[in-house]
Amino acid sequence: MTTPFPFTAVVGQDDLRLALLLNAVSPAVGGVLVRGEKGTAKSTAVRALSALMPQVPVLPGCRFSCDPAAPDPACPDGPHAQTGPGTRRPARMVELPVGASEDRLVGALDIERALAEGVKAFEPGLLADAHRGILYVDEVNLLHDHLVDLLLDAAAMGASYVEREGVSVRHAARFLLVGTMNPEEGELRPQLLDRFGLTVEVAASREPDQRVEVVRRRLAYDDDPDAFATRWADEEATVRQRIVAARELLPSVRLGDGALRQIAATCAAFEVDGMRADIVMARTATALAAWAGRTDVLAEDVRQAALLALPHRRRRNPFDAPGLDEDKLDETLEEFGGSEDEDPDPDSDPDPDGPGGGGGQPPAEGPQSDGGSGARPEAGEDGEPQASGAGEQTPVRASEPFRTKVLSVPGIGEGAAGRRSRARTEHGRTTGARRPQGALTKLHLAATVQAAAPHQRARGRSGRGLVVRRDDLRQAVREGREGNLVLFVVDASGSMAARQRMSAVKGAVLSLLLDAYQRRDKVGLVTFRGSAADVALPPTSSVDAAAARLESLPTGGRTPLAAGLLRAHEVLRVERLRDPARRALVVVVTDGRATGGPEPVALAGRSARLFAAEGVASVVVDCESGPVRLGLAGQLAGELGGTAVTLDELRAESIAGLVKDVQRRAA
Repeated sequence: MTTPFPFTAVVGQDDLRLALLLNAVSPAVGGVLVRGEKGTAKSTAVRALSALMPQVPVLPGCRFSCDPAAPDPACPDGPHAQTGPGTRRPARMVELPVGASEDRLVGALDIERALAEGVKAFEPGLLADAHRGILYVDEVNLLHDHLVDLLLDAAAMGASYVEREGVSVRHAARFLLVGTMNPEEGELRPQLLDRFGLTVEVAASREPDQRVEVVRRRLAYDDDPDAFATRWADEEATVRQRIVAARELLPSVRLGDGALRQIAATCAAFEVDGMRADIVMARTATALAAWAGRTDVLAEDVRQAALLALPHRRRRNPFDAPGLDEDKLDETLEEFGGSEDEDPDPDSDPDPDGPGGGGGQPPAEGPQSDGGSGARPEAGEDGEPQASGAGEQTPVRASEPFRTKVLSVPGIGEGAAGRRSRARTEHGRTTGARRPQGALTKLHLAATVQAAAPHQRARGRSGRGLVVRRDDLRQAVREGREGNLVLFVVDASGSMAARQRMSAVKGAVLSLLLDAYQRRDKVGLVTFRGSAADVALPPTSSVDAAAARLESLPTGGRTPLAAGLLRAHEVLRVERLRDPARRALVVVVTDGRATGGPEPVALAGRSARLFAAEGVASVVVDCESGPVRLGLAGQLAGELGGTAVTLDELRAESIAGLVKDVQRRAA
């Protein structure tokens, strides 16, 4: 087994280390979500934490890590007799792969033996392995929905339930949940996001000296992991002892009324949903005091707890940036400060000398707008506005997003689980039965009994039980919903550049992006203007990245509609090679005009027919306005084999059926 990188050797990342250590002191805090760019020691720090966790007393021979002092009465390996202190083992850190199956997570029940012999033959899963330890999910935002549902249930109840056709197994599953994610690859479902007690934003240091030290330590570790770990053994032992001391002190820490008022006032001021934030802040502030060796919670503890527990609970939609207004936080703490607490100090450090100390979150870094020139575009030779200077206008802000109706791909797919189009999935309503291909996961009981019934006499059945063999088993065929690739092809030419129109267009696309986030789709963005088309965003699960690119979208120039369609067709071709099971929905946002180059209209028509020939579902959002309408967007929709809707229709009526109607007529 490879020696892990020492926790105390991690350079910087004070907030990350502090959040992990607070959970080691008080697992009731509820875990940590680590958000940040790749290559920032997220996984390294999490894996190093397990070496600092105190050892766990367990019952010998129990696969579910029962505590000798209080064995689980429902343990599948029980009932357990009281065996005294039991044995001690290191706390486990169990990693949940993004592509894990449901059986791997919750455990596997042998259905064949359960039906034929009445025996509960159960093989524990990762939730059982993580009991009383750490469950680590790298790239947690890419976890499939059905696994997220199981995690939510286990985290809420502290137990895992496996039920298959009336056969039920339950075992305790209380663990410290730690997840890491890169926001560029998509956001978490709000329900799972709220289950993480604390959140930390991490970024690579911009200080050359600190970056040099990171490289120096990493190279030394790679050359000789054991020797490197030995160099840090004393520091690791010190932190381990401090965790034990803080755990022992924790029950003696007093959370006074003044601190409670500050916690409640802070949660109310930042308008967080529900009461979980108040509880997490209280537990975090208590753990901070214990970590600092104090028995009273101070205002500085409440402030640090707010910076760790509230940012991810303030987001109302995926386009909101996480974070807190620290000036507002300080004002709230000062207004509601109790006489028993010290005045909050924005620059205070709960533990300046400790390895996990750290102040508030570093300021978030995000894309900066270049501002644009703001100059009025000049008219081009074809009458369309042309951008001035570098060819870009000041980006127009989107209008307020609205709720859209469902756009869906016709037919039944077999893509990744989601919430948009019909698909054959592991979860959903049962529509039939088939022989299992590999391990049986979802038994179709009626079909299994029907297959076994004619053979009972030949098999020598003499009692009441049904004699079932492997060939009799039938797998349930289920229909649910899948996520799709929604590829936006947006016209940013001069004919769309009027500020009011582009604001409405961006608002409509933003609304569709929000819908894609809720339905677990991948999204991509192709824009066309001037003389070419650009892939503004390759297909990704990060709809907030798409929203950011849309917000800064420049406009002006001619309308190379054919170039936009051809670039979109190429994006789909490449994506089919990467993810062949995921079906695409192309949303073209344009007024239908095509200018520039020889025969632009005919070329656009030929490009559109490529999509129709391949059966790609498409919708044209008609942005044409004014009293005189040319109907060019409708003609484009016909060439695509799709349908056209206006911006008003997108907002007011369902267009799910329109795609299906056009596809049905084309067939």
